Amino acid sequence: MLAALVPSPARRRTTQAEPPEPPGSPEPPVSGGRARRAVPTVVTAVGLFAAARLTGVLVLTLLAHAHGKDATTLLGRTWDSLWYIGIAADGYGEVRQYTRLVLDDLAFFPLYPWLIRAVTAVLPISGGAAGVLLSWGAAAVAAAGIYLVGRRVHGRGAGVLLVLLWGLTPHSVVLGLAYTEPLLTALAAWALYATMTRRWLWAGALACLAGLSRPNGLAVAAAVAATAAWQVAVLARRRSLSVHTLWKPVAGTALAPLGWVGFFLWVGLRRGDPLGGYFEVQRKWGSAFDLGRGNLEFVGHLLRHPDKLVFTVALVIVLLAVLLLGLLIADRAPLPLIVYSAVLLLIALGGSGYFASKPRLLLPAFPLLLPLAAALTRTARARPRHATLVVAALAGLSFAYGAYLVVMATSPL
Repeated sequence: MLAALVPSPARRRTTQAEPPEPPGSPEPPVSGGRARRAVPTVVTAVGLFAAARLTGVLVLTLLAHAHGKDATTLLGRTWDSLWYIGIAADGYGEVRQYTRLVLDDLAFFPLYPWLIRAVTAVLPISGGAAGVLLSWGAAAVAAAGIYLVGRRVHGRGAGVLLVLLWGLTPHSVVLGLAYTEPLLTALAAWALYATMTRRWLWAGALACLAGLSRPNGLAVAAAVAATAAWQVAVLARRRSLSVHTLWKPVAGTALAPLGWVGFFLWVGLRRGDPLGGYFEVQRKWGSAFDLGRGNLEFVGHLLRHPDKLVFTVALVIVLLAVLLLGLLIADRAPLPLIVYSAVLLLIALGGSGYFASKPRLLLPAFPLLLPLAAALTRTARARPRHATLVVAALAGLSFAYGAYLVVMATSPL
C-alpha cells in the first residue's frame, strides 16, 4: 500500500528533468488529467489520517470502558478543555487556587472559545462536544494543509506520509481532544503554504488567527516575517523593488502578529500593566521564559531520579525534536518551515512549565517530520514491506500510548 503512495522511478526521473523553481515561488496551475490525478492523493492523505485517528479513539474508548470511565467525557472535558469550555460559556474572569499556583483563565487565548460559543449557538450540543467537533474538523483541515506543504517540498508520496506520520506521533491523541493544537496546526499549515507560494495577504491573515489561538502561535508570524524579509532582500539585490512588488510582503508581515499582540495588550490592560500583565498571568501558572534553565534542572533531576513514564517519554521526544530540526536545516528545507519549527522549539524548551506537556506543545511542529517522511518515501519505493512495518509499529505505539495518556496517566496533558 505504501509503495502505491510514491511516484514510480520513471515518474521521478521526469520530475527531476524539469528546471527547478526558485524558493517560495507558486506552483504551476494543475489542469486536465493532472487535476484528476491530484485529487485522490489529497483524499488519500486525509483519509489515512482520519483512519489512524479514529482507530486511536477506538482504542482509547475500549481502554476507558475497561477502567470504568466515560470516553466522551475524557475527550471533551479533561484538563485544559474545561478552561476553554468555561471561557466559551461565561467569558473571562475565572481564577482558581491550585496548591501554590493561582490559575487565571487569561492565560488561554480566545479564538477556540469563540468558535465553541459559535458552534453551541448553532447546534444543540454541549461545549465539550463542540470542542471535540472543532478539533476533529481542524485536524482534517490541518492534514490537507500539511499534505500540500509536504508535496511541495518532497513530492506527493512524501506529502501523504508526512500527514500519516503526524497522525501517528505518540501525542497525536490530543488531536481528538477538545484542545487547541489541531486549530493552531491547521492555521499554521495553510499559512506556511501561503507563504511558500507568495500569497502574502493570506499568510498574514492566517498567521494573525494563529496568534489568537495559542501563545506559541507567534511562531507562524515569525515564519511569515522572516520569509518576507528574505524576499524583499532578494528583490533589492536584483534591483527589482517597487511599490507593486513590496506592498504585499510588507502588508502580510504587518498583519501576521496582530492577533497575538492584540490579546497580549488586552490581557495587560485588564491586569493594569499593558506590557507586563500577560507575563504576570503566565508566571502565576508557573510558566516563564528562562532560556531553558528550569527545563535543564528538571532533566538533571529526572536523570538522577527516574520518575513517571510521561516524563521519560517527553524527554525522548524533545531530544528527537532537536535532532529533527538539525536534519531539517541540513536538508535545506524552505525558510518558513525552518523558522516556524525553530521558534516553536525555542518557545517549548526556553520556557519553564510542566515538562510532560512539552510534546503537546511541539505537536504543531509538523515540518520536523519532513526528513522522516522523505526517508520513509524512499524506503516505501525500495522496500515497501519495511516501510509498512515501520508505519505499523508507529501506529501501535501511538494508539497504546495515547490511550494510556488520556485514560490511565494522572499527569496533565
